[in-house]
Amino acid sequence: FGSSLKPPGALRIFAMVKTQAKKSARAGKEPVTRDCTIHLHKHMQKISFKKRAPRAVRVVRQFASKVMLTQDVRIDTKLNKFLWSNGVRNVPRRVRVRLSRKRNEDEDATEKLFTLVQHVPVESFKGLQTETVKDE
Repeated sequence: FGSSLKPPGALRIFAMVKTQAKKSARAGKEPVTRDCTIHLHKHMQKISFKKRAPRAVRVVRQFASKVMLTQDVRIDTKLNKFLWSNGVRNVPRRVRVRLSRKRNEDEDATEKLFTLVQHVPVESFKGLQTETVKDE
């Protein structure tokens, strides 16, 4: 087994990927606002009725944490009301949200950034994609 299985230049490509990952990690620390659609229905499969709305809130929290790379996620009261609008059992199938990564004003906070999740009312979810919102 004297031959190497790596293609020539694999080390250089790997180094490029590492530097791109560092750049994206640095970019993850900037305040930014995005509009996303969360498909809640696929997370509600095999969930008992009385746990559906609380699970939906948790799913939104997990989604925001994963997309915005922050542990501190704050859900707006209007979004919470929308998730609970049909009762505990009948959670809306999809929800359009605005994810805003912001700087934490508290000096004693463990995290420098937090994510604010707000509801964006839409007529239809057809053709919607994730969009970066320009801050006014």
